[in-house]
Amino acid sequence: MPIKKILIVDDSPTERFALMEYLVKQGFNVVTAEDGADGVQKAKTELPDLILMDVVMPGINGYQATRTISREDTTRHIPIFMCTSKDQETDKIWGMRQGANDYLTKPLDLDLLLEKIKALG
Repeated sequence: MPIKKILIVDDSPTERFALMEYLVKQGFNVVTAEDGADGVQKAKTELPDLILMDVVMPGINGYQATRTISREDTTRHIPIFMCTSKDQETDKIWGMRQGANDYLTKPLDLDLLLEKIKALG
């Protein structure tokens, strides 16, 4: 199934805007959430084809939000790419254990991100 709608979950307005601009120019429909709780809620209501999840956020962090989304019946089918500045191998392993399908570190290589999105579709 081709990826059409992407949910960006990031507490940084700058990161959200830059990523949204890039993805919209690539032809994707983009929805944003500014923290983990908002991301979980929008995953349920918007049912995106892909979620790009930051890790370090206030309240519910990206690991917790990923765990919730990947274990709920209505959202478990949605692939999640963690996109974070946390670049230790243990961070990546933990993210994948929470249900992430991929783990990318910031600053994001946008060409690589696009390749990975296209590979999903």
